[in-house]
Amino acid sequence: MNDDAITHVRQYGGLLEIPEKKALHWLARKMPRWINSDHLTLLGLASMIAAGAGYWMASRNKYALILVVAALAANWLGDSLDGTLARVRNCQRPRYGYYVDHVIDLFGTAALLGGLAFSGYMSRPIAFALLAAFALVEAEVFLATHVQQIFRLSCFRIGPTELRIILSLGTLYLLYDPWVHVGDRGPVLLFDIGGIFAIAGLLAAMMYSAIRNTRALYRAETVSG
Repeated sequence: MNDDAITHVRQYGGLLEIPEKKALHWLARKMPRWINSDHLTLLGLASMIAAGAGYWMASRNKYALILVVAALAANWLGDSLDGTLARVRNCQRPRYGYYVDHVIDLFGTAALLGGLAFSGYMSRPIAFALLAAFALVEAEVFLATHVQQIFRLSCFRIGPTELRIILSLGTLYLLYDPWVHVGDRGPVLLFDIGGIFAIAGLLAAMMYSAIRNTRALYRAETVSG
């Protein structure tokens, strides 16, 4: 390891955790030696920027949405495999990796949702509200990781991989029809409905995690008597 000690424990917990781990370990063992974790981290950032650009270009040509799906797949490869590769090669840098990964996540998500805001497939207020909700969740995760030394990557069995799949499926559906009818109302943008549900889900996850962590810390630090 390149660092003094592992500063936290990672908990996955997503629906696809087991098959994803197997796939990542297989890929890590097959990865050429000249590719290292930093290359994969940069791939993760570049692919998120490409996904945002794809959404923006889709305002002029809907087939740019295919680029978005390809970029999300590349993001999974880069973002998920960088840490696994470091662990397989026993060259971990836990504090460096944690910091860089999350800075890149923030920039990447801002690029993705920025592109979506100018795509015409999601209303701008909803896209920016979704970005704000994501930032709130990330802030709570950072605080929880600092005080409990546990980094949880998922909530309600939904993690980054599951979210990429949901977003990819929704993006492919946009090629067919970006509009839906909700009851007697419509048409409404599909991604506006999805964005509202995503905001609600992120806020619910943040509240659940905040309450759980507050209770755990209170019990751990309450002085009896």
